[in-house]
Amino acid sequence: MKLGITAKLFLTLLTVGTLCAVATGAATLYSFNRGFLGYMNSLGVERLEALVPVVAEAYAEHGGWEFLEGNRRAWGRLLFSARVAPDDALEDGEPRGPTFSESDLTGVALRVALLDAAREYVAGNPEAAASEITRAVVVGGETVGWLALIPFQRVAGEARVQFQERQAAATWLIAGMTVLLAAGVALVLARTLLAPVRSIALATHRVASGDYAHRVVATSGDEIGRLAEDFNRLALSLQRNEQMRRAFMADVSHELRTPIAVLRAELEAIEDGVRPLDEQGIRDLKQSVAMLAKLVDDLHELSLSDVGALAYRKTDLDLLPVLRETLRSFEDRLAERRILVDLAVPAGPLVVHADGSRLRQLFANLLENTVRHADPGGRLKITCTPDEEVVSLDFEDSGPGVPESELPRIFERFYRGSADSGDGVGLGLAISRNIVEAHGGMIEAERSPLGGLKIAITLPRVSGR
Repeated sequence: MKLGITAKLFLTLLTVGTLCAVATGAATLYSFNRGFLGYMNSLGVERLEALVPVVAEAYAEHGGWEFLEGNRRAWGRLLFSARVAPDDALEDGEPRGPTFSESDLTGVALRVALLDAAREYVAGNPEAAASEITRAVVVGGETVGWLALIPFQRVAGEARVQFQERQAAATWLIAGMTVLLAAGVALVLARTLLAPVRSIALATHRVASGDYAHRVVATSGDEIGRLAEDFNRLALSLQRNEQMRRAFMADVSHELRTPIAVLRAELEAIEDGVRPLDEQGIRDLKQSVAMLAKLVDDLHELSLSDVGALAYRKTDLDLLPVLRETLRSFEDRLAERRILVDLAVPAGPLVVHADGSRLRQLFANLLENTVRHADPGGRLKITCTPDEEVVSLDFEDSGPGVPESELPRIFERFYRGSADSGDGVGLGLAISRNIVEAHGGMIEAERSPLGGLKIAITLPRVSGR
């Protein structure tokens, strides 16, 4: 069974919490066994080392250990004289009264034994003879005996075991509660953090299924919230592209239907003898074929420019002759619609690194846009302004223009304005934008002072020319 991201996050957090709790419990028990018991033994060793000079002095005074054999009182006095009293139990360096050090409270006096030089028992606890904690008693440079101490853990007995068991039980209880708390926190975090991710995943599935109108609610300003906002923008873009695709299909089918219908009618009329195959008939047929060819060429050019496969053969050239040549080819159509052209360009050459044929295509698309959409009797103003780095070209025509709200979308593929009633399917300006950007320039649209549309183009200029 495949686990979801919620289950994975929950198990990860729970595992981390469990490992931390187990490590804490183990560290606590280890600290008790090593730290606490070690501290108790260190108190005994401190008392043992304080007893060594006292016992050595007694040995030197009596000349041997015979005074201690079977004499518990004498052994007790030695132990008492070696007692390490706390500082607050002393007055002028002397004990105030009966005092007990920490080592007394741990029963060190009952765990000490005196052995002779051969490690034979003399006095104290006989079980200490086999202890590994020993200190030598040296008199006159010769070892005359040994003091031995039974480790605390060997005499703690059942009480120690019970205390250790209770300590272990409490430690593991705390560890268990920590694991339960980690499980609760992990569950809450998994649900809280991954709820918006799950919402985005479901929304992605719906958009992938074609529901481009679906949106997600961005409930936070963190990375997940920004992801939700990006998703909504993506869905909006897909929705808009789908709408343009459908509109494009409708427009293309309409544009194809019209010349095809004319061709069919003309051919049927000629075939039925209704219309003779004269010069006018051939001219009408050629015009319908030209409309079809223009539409197909535009679609082909746009597809190539979108994928970056449109061929460019750039050289250093003067764009003014290219502009004038393209303008001359539109003189008849501009005159037919009584559109007055005002060309304002400098006298000297304006050299750019560009493909001449693509510049002609760019200028032709802009002039075609004016011929189709500007009102008859209008005006077209073309202005060229050079500076040291770029060449600026402005194409301004008279009304009716484009509404302000539609200007940002005018270069989109297949876009036609709401007031557009002319021919074409809105490919010319999209192709023009690709051509300008391929030359490293910029193209923008804005309202024209003449009442129509202004297309502003900037192209990089060849340095020094």
